[in-house]
Amino acid sequence: MFKKHYDYIIIGGGSAGSVLANRLSTNPENRVLVLEAGLPDFKADFRIHMPAALTYPLAGRMYNWWYESEPEPWMHNRRVYQPRGKILGGSSCINGMIYIRGNPLDYEKWSREPGLENWDYARCLPYFQRFECRLKGADEHHGFAGPLYLTSPECDNPLFDAFFKAVQQAGYPLTKDVNGYQQEGFGPFDRTCYRGRRWNAARAYVHPVKNRANLRIVCRAHATRILFEGNQAVGVAYARGKKQFKVSGGEIICCGGAINSPSLLQLSGIGNAEELKTLGIPVVRDLPGVGENLQDHLEVYVQYACKQPVSLFPALKWWRQPLIGAQWLFQRKGIGASNHFEAGGFIRSNDQLEYPNLQYHFLPIAIRYDGSVAQGGHGYQVHVGPMNTDVRGTVKIHSADPMVYPKIKFNYLSTEQERKDWVDAIRATRRIMTQQAFDEYRGAELAPGDKVQSDKEILDFVGREGESAYHPSCTCKMGNDAMAVVDADLKVHGVRNLRVVDASVMPHITNGNIYAPVMMIAEKAADTILGNTPLAPSQAPYYIHGGEKS
Repeated sequence: MFKKHYDYIIIGGGSAGSVLANRLSTNPENRVLVLEAGLPDFKADFRIHMPAALTYPLAGRMYNWWYESEPEPWMHNRRVYQPRGKILGGSSCINGMIYIRGNPLDYEKWSREPGLENWDYARCLPYFQRFECRLKGADEHHGFAGPLYLTSPECDNPLFDAFFKAVQQAGYPLTKDVNGYQQEGFGPFDRTCYRGRRWNAARAYVHPVKNRANLRIVCRAHATRILFEGNQAVGVAYARGKKQFKVSGGEIICCGGAINSPSLLQLSGIGNAEELKTLGIPVVRDLPGVGENLQDHLEVYVQYACKQPVSLFPALKWWRQPLIGAQWLFQRKGIGASNHFEAGGFIRSNDQLEYPNLQYHFLPIAIRYDGSVAQGGHGYQVHVGPMNTDVRGTVKIHSADPMVYPKIKFNYLSTEQERKDWVDAIRATRRIMTQQAFDEYRGAELAPGDKVQSDKEILDFVGREGESAYHPSCTCKMGNDAMAVVDADLKVHGVRNLRVVDASVMPHITNGNIYAPVMMIAEKAADTILGNTPLAPSQAPYYIHGGEKS
């Protein structure tokens, strides 16, 4: 028996789900239900609101699905950790708050896929602008009236000055805005913070409208199956604790992300028919692309000891943290108010490339995501990794039990191109970090270390120390080829009343952090679902190597 009927059921209250909850419920005649498996984003929990506390949710299980890959053959058979937000607001509550929209040519590449002409940069840019409230101000590339606040960092540590000088000495340009006219180069990274707090998707989109009479948000609700009558999606089964529920919906919208969305589709009978039959799951639609085409960014830290006491290392001392916490709590200022990923950049590793293939984040401390320090003392580091990967992985269920995690295999380092990009990445990074600008600060290279020099040694280091940048995507890719899962309107091929709206629909991963592209996809999808006239294409120009394109 169905408990209730809604016009729209949104499975997953994460980044994309938060956008849709707001936009689809704007019309009071639309009854909207959001099912979120995780907890609410509790206002009082500093771990998800203090920007500098980002290591806590990443290293804990309270707000985190805590996925791991299968043993990765090219990574010394290591299981690679993959956190995903299990909370209202999703991974926007546990990410690094770095706002990167990708390169314009990412969307040009999308639009060259048959049927995806409306996903070019000119048609995507207005949707970025619609949700942005960039406190620095609007321009032809940015918005100022949207719900998602963006702050521009000060980069006031002297190590940032050295970094910006070093990249120029190495022959790379500076850019005022990696999300504006020119991505290529180095500069400050906007972040999703407001008044010293993380500004997650739930804060931006859900909390302002959560009291709408036509919007219901149910947390701790784990969707177990999409329900079908023939090839038409008619509802969702979900669990809350030991209780089971069913709700019916006019349209079901899967917003679980690149791991949970393909898993739920497979559990519901949509996927590779032979694989589903092996698990005893009745096949609703044979779509072999479900769970295929997994893409992610792999990264490493290149770390140095610092000869001068200018890094953030003292902030890790336990006796300093109460003062840092109090300053953040009562004034929303100080070390606690920054994510500290304040600067970075994008470069091309060779002149044959049209746009950047390497991303950098600079951090004025030598530390890992879990909060551990490589060596007791002052240090600094850059995170580096290839962007336009040709590596492809999979997300596949191996049980009909919805509580059993899927098998995830990224296949990092499995292609010749990716291995070449990694060797180029480490060599380019060392060229930057050994420039004269760092001479007064640079101590020993902590990682990879002086003993790592040959191509083989570099790849061995990446295999041992590489970590996911936490950008899984593309597992329900849009398009019209044999491996596509959704069409240009994000409708699942071959069934009715079912869409996927999240990072899984990307046909190719974007150049940089993927939170901003996911928000754009959701904003664009909201207009499509509601039948609104699409926003007019932008005429803003953008830079490519060798010239400008408009």
